[in-house]
Amino acid sequence: MRGAPDLARLPRVTLAGQVAGAIRDAVLSGAFAPGQQMNEAELAVRFAVSRGPVREALQRLVQEGLLVSHPHRGVFVVELTEADLADVYLAREAIEATALRRIAALPDRAALAPRLDAEVARMDAAAAARDWTAVAAADLAFHRALVEAAGSPRLSRMYDTVQAETRLCLHLLMGGYRSSAGLAAEHGRLAALATRGDLDAALAELGRHLADPIRYLRRLGATPPAPDAP
Repeated sequence: MRGAPDLARLPRVTLAGQVAGAIRDAVLSGAFAPGQQMNEAELAVRFAVSRGPVREALQRLVQEGLLVSHPHRGVFVVELTEADLADVYLAREAIEATALRRIAALPDRAALAPRLDAEVARMDAAAAARDWTAVAAADLAFHRALVEAAGSPRLSRMYDTVQAETRLCLHLLMGGYRSSAGLAAEHGRLAALATRGDLDAALAELGRHLADPIRYLRRLGATPPAPDAP
């Protein structure tokens, strides 16, 4: 087609995307602490880029929910309160429950079992090795597989909008999960119910599973109180 751009020559990842990825990893690893201000000029020096890509990267991460922008103050790493955590998991339950309903109606839902079982096994092995980063990764992959199995691109995009915040939540939650030897077993039960098509039991299991994080953090005191808390 005359005049059409040669898309093969476009970079696969923009400079802003690379900077966003590096900052995202630093936030999720705790290298940038909750509440820390993100200094645009310092980040530009750190990554040896101009301030433009840094500004675009920060805006992306604000949209993902990992950073928050306060007018006249700047951009900061988000500090998740218990209310924030509950809201993330409320959104997740709505998305994943819808996915379970779609999966229950699929004639080939049993084909999903090997993928889910693989993530459960990975989670179990990581927990045994006390590799909590790998546990969180397997947890996230398990739930993404559930959503993708529904076969709805829009539902998957909705899940994408909470994925970054979910990763941040899981980073906090690993402290609670360390005392839970049954984490992989919980996922195994959910996988079995979903692939068997036992919708009511699967929805009940999902509800219990996604309610647990609030209980963990209340016990650990791992999140700061809400701004209006006494």
